[in-house]
Amino acid sequence: MKKLRFAELTVLILAAMALTAGLTSPAQTFAQATEPAVPFQILVFNYTKASPESLAVAEREAGRILAEAGFLVTWLNCPVTPGGSATCRKEVDAADIRVRIVSLPEQKKNIFHDSVFGFAMAPAFASVYYESAERLAKLDNASFEMPVILGCVIAHEIGHLLLGSNGHSASGIMQPQWERKQVQQAMTGRLLFTPEQTKVIQSETQARTRLQIAGTIQAQQ
Repeated sequence: MKKLRFAELTVLILAAMALTAGLTSPAQTFAQATEPAVPFQILVFNYTKASPESLAVAEREAGRILAEAGFLVTWLNCPVTPGGSATCRKEVDAADIRVRIVSLPEQKKNIFHDSVFGFAMAPAFASVYYESAERLAKLDNASFEMPVILGCVIAHEIGHLLLGSNGHSASGIMQPQWERKQVQQAMTGRLLFTPEQTKVIQSETQARTRLQIAGTIQAQQ
């Protein structure tokens, strides 16, 4: 694994100390330690016709939604051809998240509920159906909205990794069914995690941060 610079390692150690003590929220901890905060890297594997430009928009929107809940991320788009980068081939650890953009199975194309969005396998793997984002965009008669909606669907599935299997809610981005109302909320940036979900995500952020720091320190030894 690539060695961190001294300043970066210091950020991680200070964050771990504050998080363990339970003194502040994750966002406050990082801000007090130093700037910038150390985000989680999400590896993305695109097996669909989604263009790099559309995927960039989707990742930006998903990142914004997750950041609102205190979970900061960066994105690494991995090649889906044999080989690929060493980072994309590395063994998955407890703090990792990997997202696949895949095609919707034929037998599910006439069904429109949560399972059509994709599926998540805790703690590290989320799969998102590209066609679901397309169909949701059609509810608002605007296919150009699809990249933003795709970002919301990505955030929804990552939400399952952070919140657990019972992560659905009656409002917000974790609603199990999306209709035109939810699409319009998505396009105005209002489809977010609820305050209760944000608290759970912040707790999970602390746990994953400790795992990330432990792995980094072990790699330095």
